[in-house]
Amino acid sequence: MDGTIVTVGLPVIGAGLGIAEADLDWLLTAYALAFGGLLLAGGRAGDLFGRRRLFRAGLVVFLAASLLGGVAGTGAVLIAARLLQGVGAAIVTPAALSLLADTFPAGPERNKALGVYGAMGGLGSVAGLLLGGALAEYAGWRWIMFVNIPIAFLVLTGSSVLVPGTRERGGLDLPGAATVTLALGALVYAINLVGSHGVGDGLTLAFGALAVALFVVFAFIQRTARGPMLPPDVLADRGRLGANLVMLLMGAGQLATFYFLTLYMQTIKQYSPMTTGLAYLPFAIGIGLGSGVIGPRLQARTSTRIVLTIGMAVAAAAMGWFSLLPPDQNPLLVLLPAQLTGGIGLGIGFVAATIGGVKGVAPRDSGIASGLVNTSQQIGGALGLAVLAGIAVTATTSRPPGTPLPDALTSGYTTGLLGAGGFYVAAILTAVLLLRPRPTNRDTEPTPGTLGSTPG
Repeated sequence: MDGTIVTVGLPVIGAGLGIAEADLDWLLTAYALAFGGLLLAGGRAGDLFGRRRLFRAGLVVFLAASLLGGVAGTGAVLIAARLLQGVGAAIVTPAALSLLADTFPAGPERNKALGVYGAMGGLGSVAGLLLGGALAEYAGWRWIMFVNIPIAFLVLTGSSVLVPGTRERGGLDLPGAATVTLALGALVYAINLVGSHGVGDGLTLAFGALAVALFVVFAFIQRTARGPMLPPDVLADRGRLGANLVMLLMGAGQLATFYFLTLYMQTIKQYSPMTTGLAYLPFAIGIGLGSGVIGPRLQARTSTRIVLTIGMAVAAAAMGWFSLLPPDQNPLLVLLPAQLTGGIGLGIGFVAATIGGVKGVAPRDSGIASGLVNTSQQIGGALGLAVLAGIAVTATTSRPPGTPLPDALTSGYTTGLLGAGGFYVAAILTAVLLLRPRPTNRDTEPTPGTLGSTPG
């Protein structure tokens, strides 16, 4: 929810705190940098120090950050609060997914639980857009921060019912943790610079080169460390690797879709923040159906490979449907039904990719595997938005002279949405090439001491 709740309210926040329009993106970038950069470290810390303990600690950090953001008197303080929220989220998210794996046995029970988890992730992102618009318009932008406090407090209070989670011996690979955190942070920052400075800008290239160098150092550390941050077994399985790549491609398409649709609704259709949020309800319903009903049923009957292929094909078809949007289009013809379709496809995909990303992982590595699934989504979102925003701008500026501005802008937005469909087609190819074509006994009967089995 907090990855998107600020998006619709950015103009109101900027006016309230006097933040320059050019600096508003830092409210999104700060969160993405901390969240994406620290997810792997947060997941590994949960493996070593206790997942319920880290889950609670992350909630406390998130709660405090939300309070700080709500009372912020300057833009700098609000950006710092968003950074701290990202830290809390990076601790909570992999711990939550690992606790599900600890609580439910491999098979239908765990698949159902992970389906609910995927549904909450998808619904949360859409709920952020809905709540952000409503709160910004009727309660004031500070409630975009304050709304987290009762939620975090209730979850923290109820966390006593959770199992403590397995705890592994050993210490945190500090050199590996520091290197991968800095590498991911540099990568996310370089991706964000592409949108504002361009691919060939010196600063963009510098941070991109820094990210590559740090990843090389990280790989060397992992080969030589006794207790590596990212154990080789986690990505040794081709199916788990494929599931993470699919999650990266889904994240790339989803965040860009929200970005272009929000711009279309507020810039072209002149919807208020509240109306924009309400217009996303079909997306929320679709994700709920896909991840809570259709996805788990498909998962129980066929392989992860086929489920991912179906989900991504439906999502890609929805992006093609969005390409039919003209400035004066009746929302009942394209905007709303295409959202419902896209939500169903992404919901199905989230269930299958989440299950595939943690299947077959030894209990001692479930935290880092969970962190990797979420890291893939976050990095994909940042990468996809940077790439597709540039494509959309090019499509807009390349329109013939004299083209009305709404037509030119809409052309850019629909081109970007088609690009998101291209990511989903790439996800289909990834699933077909890297995941096994059909379930085997190993898919339904976990071997002793593992979280599940190799993805189907």
